[in-house]
Amino acid sequence: MGKTYERIDGRLRTFIEAQPLFFTATAPLAGDGTINLSPKGISGSFAVIDEHTVAYLDFAGSNAETVAHLRENGRITLMWTAFQGPPNIVRVHGRGEPVFRDDPRWAELLGHFPAVDPTPHGLRAIIVVTAELVRDTCGYAVPFMSYDEDRDLHAKRFAREDDASLSEYFTKKEYIAQSIDGLPGLPLPLPPTTV
Repeated sequence: MGKTYERIDGRLRTFIEAQPLFFTATAPLAGDGTINLSPKGISGSFAVIDEHTVAYLDFAGSNAETVAHLRENGRITLMWTAFQGPPNIVRVHGRGEPVFRDDPRWAELLGHFPAVDPTPHGLRAIIVVTAELVRDTCGYAVPFMSYDEDRDLHAKRFAREDDASLSEYFTKKEYIAQSIDGLPGLPLPLPPTTV
């Protein structure tokens, strides 16, 4: 049923780029640490950079568990599943890195996301993942579900924030500057973007 691939190309790339939703999973090194699983899905916020590298835009939210775990150990799994058409699940296991707004690579990485305006979403990092293991499985037990459209609530909520007010918002949240397990999370205050 399952198959391992050396790269993200052809059918795999077409499949993951067509999905409106994907999931990220990370965990701290501590055996009793909190495992994090997050859905991602704003149209245009995911990109295949090359056959071994993918990236996604990390927007404002009420925690920063993925960022904290990646800063500690870099381990991440991304998963896409077909809710329409032939059944399929694709997982990319790899090493991830949060690239923050003051990083010299910021502008170049942001160029991989021409279909989304990150401004109203409180963009705080770009997560870059280098694939170490790429696998697909059948997905026979995944139900059919339809995608209607993106919700506009995230953009409406964060469009009214500038860098200063967004930093203030993050400072008030318990799990932004550090994770649930006390790991360093998002650096605050937010640095200005290099673009």
